[in-house]
Amino acid sequence: MVMREGNRTRSTAALASVLLGLALTAPAHAQRSIDAQNRVVEVKQPPAAGEKGGPGLAIRAKKILTVPYEGEQFVDNGVLIVKDGKIEAVGPARTTPIPADYQVLDVGDKWLMPGFIDLHSHIAGTFDINDMVYLTNPGLRVHCSVIPNNEAFKVAVASGVTAVLYIPGSGVNSSGQGILVKTGHEHYEDAVVRDPGSLKIAQAGNPESWVMGVGRSFMNWNTRDMLKRGKTYALRWKAFEEGKGPKPERDLEHDVFRELEAHRTQISTHTQMYQVVMTTITMLSREFGFTAYIDHGEMAGYKAAELAQENGVRAIIGPREIEIPTRQFIQWTGSNPEAILGIAAEYHKRGVKDIGFNTDAPVVPEEELLVQATTAARYGFPTRDLEAVRGLTIVPAVTAGIANKVGCLQPGRDADVLVIGGDPADPRCAVESVLIDGKRVYDAATERRRW
Repeated sequence: MVMREGNRTRSTAALASVLLGLALTAPAHAQRSIDAQNRVVEVKQPPAAGEKGGPGLAIRAKKILTVPYEGEQFVDNGVLIVKDGKIEAVGPARTTPIPADYQVLDVGDKWLMPGFIDLHSHIAGTFDINDMVYLTNPGLRVHCSVIPNNEAFKVAVASGVTAVLYIPGSGVNSSGQGILVKTGHEHYEDAVVRDPGSLKIAQAGNPESWVMGVGRSFMNWNTRDMLKRGKTYALRWKAFEEGKGPKPERDLEHDVFRELEAHRTQISTHTQMYQVVMTTITMLSREFGFTAYIDHGEMAGYKAAELAQENGVRAIIGPREIEIPTRQFIQWTGSNPEAILGIAAEYHKRGVKDIGFNTDAPVVPEEELLVQATTAARYGFPTRDLEAVRGLTIVPAVTAGIANKVGCLQPGRDADVLVIGGDPADPRCAVESVLIDGKRVYDAATERRRW
């Protein structure tokens, strides 16, 4: 018994020695140690520079694309200062002081820019996100299916996408509520930007196949009926909160309309053809007064562009970025262009000021969001004033009502930062590293390049 106990003790000591050696050679973020009971334990590392709770970080770069909604759009030979996951300052390196205790990272000739934002994505979790029980389902929420830092997100991060609007599908006219989430965090609570991120409405293209088939006349009537019920519910709560009426009963199906009525969230609208884009503008925005935007914008919807601009309806274009004269689309949309047209360019020509891009991932892979913008530029969308970059950053942020947090590199915003090899429109330039909330979540120099 004594000999066996001694052997076990010596074996345990040997194992502990091996494990300790492995711990000392492990990367800093994954260091391990052996406790008093010879158990392997993770050693929690202090936050890195720029992260919440860590020291400050100053990043010097050849060019910084700050892209605020208004004002100067870039800084040459600049410095970006980050503390506790937020941007503290940005400006020319020669005139922007760096606190003495901040770490300095010089990326040389590389550029900095905000992370990309996609307002139409289905890859944040499981794909059981289109319950077609009723033609309108405003109470359903996709947040319960989010899987943070999933495999699709890991590739998306490497391409520069740092936030998405994760929404249910378009098999019915309203499939529920989306959620705005960041792509690089491991935990749900850290990833959420806003919930609800939107109420999803789809006006044509897919809901026609519901049950035995429905047409646009009934779909419009049914959608309007949902909006009437939701608006009435929200106004009753508003009256109660202002001391002008009794307290209503809680109705989870229509609770999202309280957020819509207060303009704390928006309606993201799967709308593409001229007739349905007109309905988006006239019904959702003009008639009910909700903040709505064109999402999944395609095809000949640009023919309603002037009216969209007049009513403050922004356009997020994709997954198709061009309109082509094919028999299928001629019969479906009634549009017969004489050439291949860039859809974003047509919206722009007709006066829409704020134009962004989406992928409808996985229809177009999330990592190709930048390709959506460059395709638009190839077919006539302007780039002289960084319109394409703005369409990936500040425009979707403003459209979704989150520009106070993300979308530009300005003091007070989250430090969602891309280090990129140069002009993002140049295919020779790749994303080199990505920070989300000041935390480095991707670095091509120290790990396998994912994209």
